[in-house]
Formats: sequence, structure tokens, C-alpha cells
Amino acid sequence: MTGLLFRDDAYRREAPAVVDGLTPEGGIILDHSLFYPTGGGQPGDSGWIIWDGNHLPIATSVKAQGDAIALVPAEAASLPPVGARVTQKLDWDRRHKHMRVHTALHLLSVVIPFGVTGGQISATHGRLDFDMPDAPQNRDEIEAALNELVTSDARVSEDWITGPELEANPHLVKTMAVQPPKGAGDIRLVRIGEEGDWIDLQPCGGTHVARTGEIGALRLGKIEKKGRLNRRVYVHLDN
Repeated sequence: MTGLLFRDDAYRREAPAVVDGLTPEGGIILDHSLFYPTGGGQPGDSGWIIWDGNHLPIATSVKAQGDAIALVPAEAASLPPVGARVTQKLDWDRRHKHMRVHTALHLLSVVIPFGVTGGQISATHGRLDFDMPDAPQNRDEIEAALNELVTSDARVSEDWITGPELEANPHLVKTMAVQPPKGAGDIRLVRIGEEGDWIDLQPCGGTHVARTGEIGALRLGKIEKKGRLNRRVYVHLDN
């Protein structure tokens, strides 16, 4: 199992690690990973690993067998041997934008209170698909409500809940297409706002900013029809 450094501290940009293994496809498995693996609509992190004078660019990171995370090199090159001590460095600018967009999508799910059927994150924008038969007519109001939540500079924190507790509180699960894992231990909750007075609280394994003010100004993008009951809503970072 790879240790999840990105879960312990989403703002950490550099860390030592030991190579635990190499995948048949040429992925690099570290004992502890700063790199978030592709999942939950959030892209895998990119960056570099450095060892013995070698500097290898990492294109992305993915989930590997079991609970391992594999770093995918951006180019064909010599890989560090198993047991090598390396330094891992994030492409921090890209990761931080993912954090801003991911937190913005949580806010979007608050101002558009319909079930979420899908989502995707990039470094410039994100989108959610809603179980919503008609497109919203109040675009300006949605955008204003989003930016009001951003400027409230609410705290973003985490908590943990057991599977039975989550089953007893089904309203916490907004995603209709992907359900949180069951039977795999406690489930992480991401809270926006304060305990007992939260803006949003839902299961999520992604990386987020510490306060909503860090997201910056948001711009509502296209609203597309995706099937009879689905509407896809885009939100963009303004900078």
C-alpha cells in the first residue's frame, strides 16, 4: 500500500521516497506518494522524481494493483531501481489549480441542488453533470451565488465517517453514478464551513484548498443538454 502524502498535506510540494516497485508498463511505485492518482474526476498529478543525478519527468499518476499508486514517466528513460531513494516534486501550479477547481465544484453542487451524475476537473475549468430535466434560467444568480461562497472565505476541512454512519445519512452522497466505497474502512468527508454550520459536506478523496477564498473569482460557462434528464454545467477559473 502506498502512503498518501497528498492526503496528509495537500500543500506539500516535495518529499523523499523509496522505490517499492516497477509495474510491467513502466510505472514507478513509491512507498509514499505526493502524487494524487487519477480518480473521482480529478486528473493524476504530474511533476518529477530525482535520484543520483537523474531527473525524470512524470506525466501523470494512476492507481495500480491493490492500493498502490504508479507514477507514469513522460518519456522513455531509465527508471530508478527498486530500493532507490528519490525526491519527488509536484508540478505545483497544475496541482493547485486542480485543488481550486475541485473545491469550486463542491460549491457548484451547493448552488445547483440536484443529484450529480458525473464530473471532470482540469487546470482551467471543471464541470458537473446534474440530474436536472430543465436548464437553469438564472445563470447570473448562480454565478453570483458561487462567487459569494468563494469570497466568504469559508474553511475547508476533513472528517471521517464509518460505512454504517454513511448509510444512515444518505443525504451526504450527492454523486448518483459513483458511490463511496463500502466495506473498506472509514470514508473521508470534505467539509466546507464549520462543524454544525457547514456549507457543504460530502464524501470525497480529492485534494482541496484550505479556504474558499483561495479559489479566486469564478465564471459560469456553458450549460449543455446531455440526455433527457441531464444538464452539464461548466465553471471556469478567472485566472
